Amino acid sequence: MPDVEAHITGTVWKIEVEVGDSVQEGDTVVILESMKMEMPVEAEDPGVVKEILVEEGQSVSEGDALVVLE
Repeated sequence: MPDVEAHITGTVWKIEVEVGDSVQEGDTVVILESMKMEMPVEAEDPGVVKEILVEEGQSVSEGDALVVLE
């Protein structure tokens, strides 16, 4: 199962998907805020959202899994 991971260290500003949503490669799943900038995190593979591992307002580090796709 592919995980969608944070590409920067920051704060989860907005979660754009819900469990059960279908996503395509390049779809924004989470928006991170870092240094007053909003950075979209995109799915690298198509799939269905199985689990969301973070909450809005949560701090994350580069490489942390944010969303699990199946």
